[in-house]
Amino acid sequence: MTKHLKTTRREFFQTTALGTGAVLTQLANPTRAVAQRTAANTQPNFFFIICDQLGLDALSAHGCPDAHTPNIDRLIQRGVTFPESHSTSPVCSPARSSFFTGRMPVETGVISNNRPIHADCPQMGKWFRREGYETVYCGKWHLPGGYPVQIEGFNVIPVGMGQGDLVDTVVSRSCEAFLKTRDKTKPFLLVSSLMQPHDICYWTIQHQHLVPQKLPFPQLADRLPKLPPNHKTLPDAPKRVNQVRYKNFDDDQWRYYIYIYYRQVEMVDADIGRILDALEDSGQADNTIVILTSDHGEGRGRHQNVQKWHPYDEAMKVPLVISCPGRIRENHRDADHLVSGMDIITTMCDYAGIKAPPHNLNKSLRPLLEGKDVIWRESLSAECHRVGRILRTAEYKYVKYPDDPVEQLFDMKHDPWETTNLYQQPKYADILQDHRRLLAEWQRQLKPVPPTRDFSPKRKPIKASTKI
Repeated sequence: MTKHLKTTRREFFQTTALGTGAVLTQLANPTRAVAQRTAANTQPNFFFIICDQLGLDALSAHGCPDAHTPNIDRLIQRGVTFPESHSTSPVCSPARSSFFTGRMPVETGVISNNRPIHADCPQMGKWFRREGYETVYCGKWHLPGGYPVQIEGFNVIPVGMGQGDLVDTVVSRSCEAFLKTRDKTKPFLLVSSLMQPHDICYWTIQHQHLVPQKLPFPQLADRLPKLPPNHKTLPDAPKRVNQVRYKNFDDDQWRYYIYIYYRQVEMVDADIGRILDALEDSGQADNTIVILTSDHGEGRGRHQNVQKWHPYDEAMKVPLVISCPGRIRENHRDADHLVSGMDIITTMCDYAGIKAPPHNLNKSLRPLLEGKDVIWRESLSAECHRVGRILRTAEYKYVKYPDDPVEQLFDMKHDPWETTNLYQQPKYADILQDHRRLLAEWQRQLKPVPPTRDFSPKRKPIKASTKI
């Protein structure tokens, strides 16, 4: 007797002419009207994917020639990507606190790693659970702690501890299992927090063992990425910015470091592919808004930097991709609007039809996702090194540390690699003053709280700054 096999939606679209035609139609008409399906009239699910240390331009769909990211790329084709997506802080815990509250780190109390969110800040899990959502979290948390068993407002799928190359597969398979077995009587909010490409940190922590003077695989020599054009560029900068430069690699070691980083990007892409496939197979893809982002980027040898902790775009700019065919425009690149990780929770609330948490400077991205005209923000701010402040406008970036006389001003349209600091050039005096004013206005709107308890090893206490 012939056994009948179940054909998934994903397999159907991959193997039939109808599926191919549908995809071609979508790519040919990226601005077509949304809300065409009946699912658009129901409360959506949310699938929130967080990567760690994934830079904006580390994706093949964003122009990277050295990484192959087919799964993130297909998500970009199915939704909207924001090239002007900025972290609220180039450090794990502060940036993540903004994801889950919609507030700036100085307002969550998480001004450095391993601090919990202030008790007065409403958090995503609890906010959505009270509205009837099944809220589930799997993977890294870092607020504080690595891979927790308890998070306020979430049911946690425990996956143990370890580096990304050990744990991310467990996270993706656990999320796959949840999507296949979940209670379908209510909408879900699933957070999948993956570690890669964060493992690149160990290449500087243990560089003498991991990055030898003589490359261990000489056959890779002609495959190593080129050094970035600003690798040797060291613009005038506040002292704390200069302190994070890395000086232990020669050119070949830098190229090997960058090569390994892109292999780790491909590792996380594979795990993302597994859970996107599981979502397709679950039959819920049409009614699930998928959000993919990262807490911060990675230095990759730009300005001789590794990791994060600096105000340059290699650390501050992160992917933000949002997809739900039928609700959200497809294959659209929005490079005209400044967006932030703190916009995510308000966007989710907008689509869920629930009120957003109070006292936020963030915005719902929904009008942008649906191609509607909307008055948008003129500037966007971020925090760095607890006291440093970054102000972005459409054309410029301004950096100020209150305890340092050196400021930074970069023309991001004509100098995207941030090679020339303009703050002392007389012809930019008015622009500099405008950005000082915009930063001061932003700061006045904040409602800082005392820094929460630091669960890291003991260090000298430091106060969060609202001065500029």
